[in-house]
Amino acid sequence: MMVPSARRKQRIALVVLFLLILVTMFISAGWGYSSLGYKRLLPVLFGDGSRKEDFILFTIRLPRIFITMLAGVGLALSGAILQRITRNDLADPGIIGINAGAGLGVAVFFLYMPIEPGNFVFLLTAVAFLSAMLTAFFIYLFSFRKGEGINPVRLVLIGIGFSLSISGIMTVIISSVAEREKVDFIAKWLAGSIWGTDWIFIWALLPWLLILIPFTLYKANQLNLLELSEPVAVGIGLPVQKERIWLLITAVALAASSVAVTGGISFIGLMAPHIAKALVGPRNQLSLPIAMLIGGWLLLAADTIGRNLADPSGVPAGVVAAFIGAPYFVYLLLRRTA
Repeated sequence: MMVPSARRKQRIALVVLFLLILVTMFISAGWGYSSLGYKRLLPVLFGDGSRKEDFILFTIRLPRIFITMLAGVGLALSGAILQRITRNDLADPGIIGINAGAGLGVAVFFLYMPIEPGNFVFLLTAVAFLSAMLTAFFIYLFSFRKGEGINPVRLVLIGIGFSLSISGIMTVIISSVAEREKVDFIAKWLAGSIWGTDWIFIWALLPWLLILIPFTLYKANQLNLLELSEPVAVGIGLPVQKERIWLLITAVALAASSVAVTGGISFIGLMAPHIAKALVGPRNQLSLPIAMLIGGWLLLAADTIGRNLADPSGVPAGVVAAFIGAPYFVYLLLRRTA
């Protein structure tokens, strides 16, 4: 049973985060290479804009805002699940190689299939999921020891090794491609440059979130139990391996579908769950909704800042997120080994 004070903290955090997201969305919609002007945002939004203003807001700005926010939600929830099922505060889909696995699938699909990604974006998310799932299987396989289970530090090290290996494979693949346009796309994807900026990418990502978010919230208590030691969880009656596998598949699907339409984003899934636990405590029924909103806001803020740092192309959101998240990762690593 949750104490009323914890619920009150969650409600306050939810309200503050909703307001913060709305303010950031407003700033993002009015700030850019083609200035729309903040005084014109509401009139244009309600249909009183010129053709140019409508194009800037509805075709360029709003799809990108919603894509980054939804992808941030997916990455944050994926990171939270991974941290719980591995009992490892350093787990993140970008750090342990899941995002790299999804990227390899996206790269091969895009480079060697005679299609444009915008026309087959729904298939693209499925390809990313299958590739990421295969990567996660091998990471899990190499990290698991009979009688010991998953060692948190070994999982991170093996995941980082897989991520570096996949990056090397990606470099070889890119160097063998002669088409400059396709090479440029993969390079932008690897840097975490938000590339899926049309409304169709939202419809490609949204079904994954609409299914997996309620499923994860339904499994919140199982995640609480998985954070206990394995003998205790088994003694309570939890089918540990079954629950861990289903939740791992969920985490992989959330991460893969998110990065398939945004690019290689890391550290959002690392930071958001930690901040959420600091705000409302470790109980997943309280912290998971907060982590999702924090992840959405973090990626939206990173993209808003990044795309306006250098006109006209800006700095990739993945680079801005890494600039914040990498020192935080080092801090957590030092704290674990101290």
